[in-house]
Amino acid sequence: MTHNEHPSQATHKEINAIFVSVELSRKTWLITSLSPGAGEKLSRHTVTGGDVAGLLERLVGLRQKALRRTGRSYPVIVIQEAGLDGFWMHRVLETEGYESHVVDAASIATSRRMRRVKTDRLDGETLIRSLLAFKRGEPRVCSMLRVPSPVEEDRRRIVRERKVLMEERIRHSNRIKGLLFSQGIIGYDPLRRDRRELLEKLQTGDGHTLPDHMKRQILRELDRLEVLLDQLKAVEAERNALLEEERQSAREVGLLSKVVGVGPEFAAVLWGEGLFRHFDNRRQVAAYAGLAPTPWQSGSIDREQGIGKSGNRRLRSTLLEMAWLWLRHQPGSTLSRWFNRRVAQNGGRFKKVMITALARKLIVALWKYVSAGVVIEGAVVRP
Repeated sequence: MTHNEHPSQATHKEINAIFVSVELSRKTWLITSLSPGAGEKLSRHTVTGGDVAGLLERLVGLRQKALRRTGRSYPVIVIQEAGLDGFWMHRVLETEGYESHVVDAASIATSRRMRRVKTDRLDGETLIRSLLAFKRGEPRVCSMLRVPSPVEEDRRRIVRERKVLMEERIRHSNRIKGLLFSQGIIGYDPLRRDRRELLEKLQTGDGHTLPDHMKRQILRELDRLEVLLDQLKAVEAERNALLEEERQSAREVGLLSKVVGVGPEFAAVLWGEGLFRHFDNRRQVAAYAGLAPTPWQSGSIDREQGIGKSGNRRLRSTLLEMAWLWLRHQPGSTLSRWFNRRVAQNGGRFKKVMITALARKLIVALWKYVSAGVVIEGAVVRP
């Protein structure tokens, strides 16, 4: 079914392409298009979710209709939101010869009313307007993603899988400690190699052996924990092998590994999640990590809201953890001395605020180091 209606005024003066937005979902895909010769009317069509052939057939039909109306053949430009579908549809469209863009939905301006109307139909129209403005060259109208290659996207799976396994390991370990604490037992470490032998010797706070059902539950928790530990070893071995391979082909990975305090996990996250990309300046680096400041300036109001947190959250959390360890492993570096001086000026307060600032400075310094070879002043680098 095709629906026609007028979008908002002043969208464009002359259309030199067919602009298409695709709203992806599990059940249906909504295709919204604006074609030459159709005036200001938007055309909408739905296909079954996952029907790539139906989508491509619709795009071919749009080109044929525009050709019959105007006597000219126009290119097709497609836009879609970044989401759970990933980038496979973007790659399909590019393989078929279409210009495709993936937009960060949060970067598109929306109504600030308390109850904003949101439907797939309106979202499709909004994407079309954003795409038109983007192609006209309007600044800051939206943020188009730099889609990683399949190799770059797959490379990040190792560090992300390890993080998931670590979180599961912590949950199982805490559950065992909680069960034992309910019996008055503390100090038991489920990660020790002799964990099963120690479990047999445990006694409750009132001097009795562990209840049978609780003991069996803890043993089953240990079974699951040991499976996770084996998987963690396998993932870390795969990560180390990948890093060794990257060192042979990418100079930047070798440079990161030489910095004292940057171990295999930090190097893998820094490279796989962020520093493999191209950045024009330090502001882009900080913004991608979600560490850029967000000022609020209006009239006489001028205050700082903190970091934006709109970037890569995995990279940001790793940088915050790395900043604390940087103070320990690189106490003589300029960054560590700056942090200690600023904290001392505040009487030892605001450490969490300053560690965020240190993380921002650290990612910018590491970016300069791997991209331009600018060594961090005072930092210890392995030969």
